[in-house]
Amino acid sequence: MSDQSTGAVEKRLAELGLTLPQTAKPLAAYVPAVVVGNLVYTSGQLPVVNGEVPEEGAVGREVSADSAKEHAQTAALNALAAIKAEIGDLDRVTRIVKLTGYVSSAPDFYGQPGVINGASELIGSVFEGEVGQHARAAVGVAALPMNVPVEVDIIAEFR
Repeated sequence: MSDQSTGAVEKRLAELGLTLPQTAKPLAAYVPAVVVGNLVYTSGQLPVVNGEVPEEGAVGREVSADSAKEHAQTAALNALAAIKAEIGDLDRVTRIVKLTGYVSSAPDFYGQPGVINGASELIGSVFEGEVGQHARAAVGVAALPMNVPVEVDIIAEFR
């Protein structure tokens, strides 16, 4: 969608020094987001910036937890771009229902919740009050596509 209008949510992103990227192109046979009723489900979003993976590897081995937390924020931003592309305006979001984060983890890394806080904190900063409060899962996995350290998907309710 090429809507150039800037709503309250995108203004808050700008205040945080962030801009909504173009929706990432799928890597395989799926779409970035799907609407069912008044819910939009994003596909897993990677921390890709301008089509590039900024850092590869497992958290606790090649990638630090602090760096991975920033990548989780980027992945959440990419999920918001997918939501906007599907519903046209992030101001239509009435609740972030659930955020799931996957962390490519070294066998002895147990800090997945702290890493996925990067995504959750971004959502809480962008959407006011209860709108940004969400259920969540932070899951450690052996590997992720393109050897990225994190992947995030979001379910959002909208009007």
